[in-house]
Amino acid sequence: MFTNPRPSERAITRFYPPDYEPHRRPRASRRSRRVRPFLSRLFGRPCAERRGALPWPGPGRLLDFGCGTGGFLKTMADRGWAVTGIDSCPGVIDAVRANYGLPALVGTLPHPGLSPGSFDVVTLWHSLEHVHRPLELLREAFKLLIPGGKLIVATPNIESAPYRLFGPAWFGLDLPRHLTHFTPGTLTAMLRAAGFRATPVRQFRHSDWLRMSARRAADTGAVEPFARLLQWKPASRLAAWLCYVAGASDCIVCVAERPA
Repeated sequence: MFTNPRPSERAITRFYPPDYEPHRRPRASRRSRRVRPFLSRLFGRPCAERRGALPWPGPGRLLDFGCGTGGFLKTMADRGWAVTGIDSCPGVIDAVRANYGLPALVGTLPHPGLSPGSFDVVTLWHSLEHVHRPLELLREAFKLLIPGGKLIVATPNIESAPYRLFGPAWFGLDLPRHLTHFTPGTLTAMLRAAGFRATPVRQFRHSDWLRMSARRAADTGAVEPFARLLQWKPASRLAAWLCYVAGASDCIVCVAERPA
């Protein structure tokens, strides 16, 4: 699915204001890390908790496309990775450099500051849906990887149960910033069209997306009984787990490989 009409590449910058949530510096979590592995096995992992576990044998060279304020870059740099970030927003790139001292570039792909075959892993955490020509971007990412290099893509899942329930109020739509809306099948097909060998798509849960969708639905009077219930955190966590078990979560992740 596609957003239509969509803002032009010049006009869409107006929809990324200074207070845009992903461009804020993340807060430190107070939850105990020791309980997360067990809970994740039981209830399905939230997408963000998978960001530190990459399918690569040890530290390597990593490019994070759509790096935001650099929290993921900092995590991976602390684990020994040689990291580079890229984002179209000059303000967040300034923040990456100032807060962490990490290399980061303003712009998109292709970028004159990046050479072919210079990365082992390229990550796109909820950024592919924001670009005007996603297939072209994936082909450029393919060029940047070494043979056998990995691409990791996470996007919202428009085949999810939350989308079917909430429709226009679903948080994963994020109109008009999200321009392409993927399903497991269309994401896999696009990766293959770009030359990648894709592994089966995995699903991850977002109980906070459910709560925000419920609030939006309640504001419009849509699906009101469910909207009221799912604003309650325990109910949204249970619903997110049920979606995960049913294979209908609202976040999908795919690991793809550049063939050797």
